[in-house]
Amino acid sequence: MASSDGSRAAKVKRRLKTIPIMYLLWLAMTLTLPLLFLIGLLVDAFRFAFRRVPFVAVRVIAFGWVYLTFEAFLVPVLFGCWLVAGFGRSHRMLDSSSYVLQAWWAGALFWTFRTLFGVALDVEGDEVVVPGPIILMLRHASIADVLLANVVVTRGRGIKLNYVFKRELLLDPAIDIAANRMDNHFVARSGGSTSEIAAIRALSADLDEHHGVLIYPEGTRFTSQKRQRAVAHLQKTRPDLGRRAMLFRHVLPPRLGGPITLLDPLTPADVVIVSHVGLDGVAEVKDFLGGAMVGTTLRVSFERFACDDVPDNTEGRIAWLFDRWTEVDNWIHEAGGHS
Repeated sequence: MASSDGSRAAKVKRRLKTIPIMYLLWLAMTLTLPLLFLIGLLVDAFRFAFRRVPFVAVRVIAFGWVYLTFEAFLVPVLFGCWLVAGFGRSHRMLDSSSYVLQAWWAGALFWTFRTLFGVALDVEGDEVVVPGPIILMLRHASIADVLLANVVVTRGRGIKLNYVFKRELLLDPAIDIAANRMDNHFVARSGGSTSEIAAIRALSADLDEHHGVLIYPEGTRFTSQKRQRAVAHLQKTRPDLGRRAMLFRHVLPPRLGGPITLLDPLTPADVVIVSHVGLDGVAEVKDFLGGAMVGTTLRVSFERFACDDVPDNTEGRIAWLFDRWTEVDNWIHEAGGHS
């Protein structure tokens, strides 16, 4: 069953706003691209001369234009797929075409990102993602790591993933249209409501050896400020977990709603924990302008845990997940993700 985020009328109303805005941004950027590159070059030359910051403004401009161009291309293609699928009546055709386009989009964007910023990729242990079913739990450090699972797990190993997305991604027209045709869920930032938990639980129903569910247990991208706020919240609501979270250096404490729901013993799926380092310090678009991303190496590690090893009670699952996230934090520290 495909994701259903709001009524049909709400989707149409949202897309009547987001699609024209996207095309206006693409048109404006395309028409002014030579000027933008000239300004970027001047800024980069000045920053390099006085602060030895790598040329990065032109890279950000180029990536932004490529991103918008892909969006401008995908929206009519998705509409064409809807027409070919009998005006959306063939859900199987819509689902399969959306998976293909999603994989292409993620792969092309990730290649563009790595090429422009000179990012090397070092992956270890990704063979453990097969066979499914799996629950994939990924550390969230950057806007760039949203492409990682699709590239390594779906394109690389053939595991189709059902995603738990943040609702803010509905502002991206291509993601909004394609992801709502597949088994995904757009969760509110607060999360935790009965309906949200039920929707997340439904993503793990009927998984087979070719499928899995992806969730970011932290719920949002890591920053030191967010870590402080999350720890302070836990110290008030769950002092025992607050004490454990205080020891985290590079990760946020995992949330207790969606992740714990997916660890339910009724879900016969192994758990794959994904640690990575190399995208730290670029949680927002503006962070790329610091230049730390240029020439870095993105190291990624996968580790699989049998579903039978996950405790069958809620408190046990919470403790188990905090144990795994402590291991992620330690791996990041040892791999070079020092603050």
